[in-house]
Amino acid sequence: MARNKFNIDEELDVPFNWEQFRRSLSYIKKYWKQFAAMFSLSLLASFLALLTPKIQAHIIDRMIPAKLTNWIIVLGIGYFLVNIATIFINRARSLIGVKTSQSVIADMRTDVFAHLQKLGFDYYDSRPHGKILTRVINYVNNVSDFLTNGLLSAVLQLLSLILILGFMLSISVKMTLVVLAGLPLFLVYLRLTRPKQRKYRQKSANKQSNVTAYLSENINGVKVTQAFTREEMNAGIFDGLLAESRKYKLYSAYIGHGMWPISAFLSRIVKAAVFAAAVYLFRNDFIINGVVQIGAITAMVSYSNRFWGPIQQLGMVYNQLMDAMSYLERIFQVLDEPVTVEDGPNAVDMPEIRGDVSFENVEFEYEKGVPVIKGVSFEVKAGESIALVGPTGAGKSTIISLLSRFYNVTGGAIKIDGRNLAGVTLSSLRRQMGVMQQDTFIFAGNILENIRYGRLDATDEECMAAARAVHADDFISKMENGYLTPTNERGEGLSAGQKQLISFARTLLSDPRILILDEATSSVDTNTERLVQEGIAALLKGRTSFIVAHRLSTIRNCDRIFYIDGGVIAESGSHDELMAAGGLYHELYTSQLREVFGEG
Repeated sequence: MARNKFNIDEELDVPFNWEQFRRSLSYIKKYWKQFAAMFSLSLLASFLALLTPKIQAHIIDRMIPAKLTNWIIVLGIGYFLVNIATIFINRARSLIGVKTSQSVIADMRTDVFAHLQKLGFDYYDSRPHGKILTRVINYVNNVSDFLTNGLLSAVLQLLSLILILGFMLSISVKMTLVVLAGLPLFLVYLRLTRPKQRKYRQKSANKQSNVTAYLSENINGVKVTQAFTREEMNAGIFDGLLAESRKYKLYSAYIGHGMWPISAFLSRIVKAAVFAAAVYLFRNDFIINGVVQIGAITAMVSYSNRFWGPIQQLGMVYNQLMDAMSYLERIFQVLDEPVTVEDGPNAVDMPEIRGDVSFENVEFEYEKGVPVIKGVSFEVKAGESIALVGPTGAGKSTIISLLSRFYNVTGGAIKIDGRNLAGVTLSSLRRQMGVMQQDTFIFAGNILENIRYGRLDATDEECMAAARAVHADDFISKMENGYLTPTNERGEGLSAGQKQLISFARTLLSDPRILILDEATSSVDTNTERLVQEGIAALLKGRTSFIVAHRLSTIRNCDRIFYIDGGVIAESGSHDELMAAGGLYHELYTSQLREVFGEG
């Protein structure tokens, strides 16, 4: 099952998309000065590098026969200085390129990250997080490298070809045609291999994404893996994913790297042809006043060698282009993913919440045609505490997620103080709501930073007071570094109960007008739960609260209890009223009592 989940490829055969390519260029427009500087330096370096064979030829054919020693020394020094200048110019261009590349990476990654922060829960519910990470990290790096180096290299290599042709034509037009004779064969090879090259590179990108996704999941779930002794099975699945990735990477490399030996082979054939042509066909072009121009022949051979260098580089740029188009497709898929939960065009800020809440025939479905919430209606007065109970999957957590606008309702309306939530800004709504979800999350940092996460202007004392209110201070103060105790990603090293108490203190610190607790005490022991209940009793006064709980002893004192079953409110009333009714709640409550105290 895991293999199928992580071995599902996204769209494979992505054609070259000029619109996406033009769109990607927007990331380099703001750095046009840096690109102009890199282009100018590279062009100068290329010209100087191509000038050296000319200098050599002039020394050999002119200066040495004429025994112009002084000029030989001058040109020799010039030859040396040209090479030194080329080195420093290339270094300067490289430094500018690295800085610009990192700037483009930062811009693109910032855009992707900012958009990911806005996407609704439904986006993350349906995708392995490892695939998302691959797009933000690996794909952006590769695309940026192409945009900052690949494109510039392509332009420079084309200019180098023009310069080389110009230098060769200045020596011999006939010999230049000999050099160009091998080019059509190389172009035919490119034309034949291009479709497979694109296909294999896109598949390689997909398979690598699968590997990253599976690796990410297994790192997060390593404790479960070891608990169920799945190490060998998971290693087998991972090997299978790696084999698929390696296979297409090798296919792509086999075709892509074929360009080098073919161009090298053609280069040597051309070199031999140049010598043969110089000796047998066009030798008169290289004899002046009865003297064979060895320097000119040497320069021609050197230029014929250099002619294939840009050809090889252009082939590599083409490979980069194929990769970049695959990666761009997926990066722009993220950027173009519609934000399903966002502020409406006429959204206004939510005034200070009093706490009246109403659901008016609310409907919701995660998948089209599969309703989860079916026409739920109720009204809650400010300051009331509402408990949601019922079987797993009945829709309890979905109701409070809709109240927080983590999802949009499919039908009906949710109102707070008479205002439809669809017409208020998300930030002004969520700032006044405290949500503690069942799956607590602790960020890397320290305990104090985690408590302050929802209210950055809170003082240390306010953070500690919130911790004391939920009795988190009891264990925090016993740690060696207290509130400055480092926390690893996801709170590794802390017990489930400790993470839940820290998360609870974080929620209380935000001083919400509406408090939502989704299984808030599920990971604390009975004694700590009693202390927490005492600590939050004062907080609940005057605030509207919604509490989802499987442990029914924690919600006996709530003003009303909604028994949710099949996406509807099957029963509603206080604990005493529902017990007296002898219905679903009575059955659930007494079954929990029997689990604790036994039959009777």
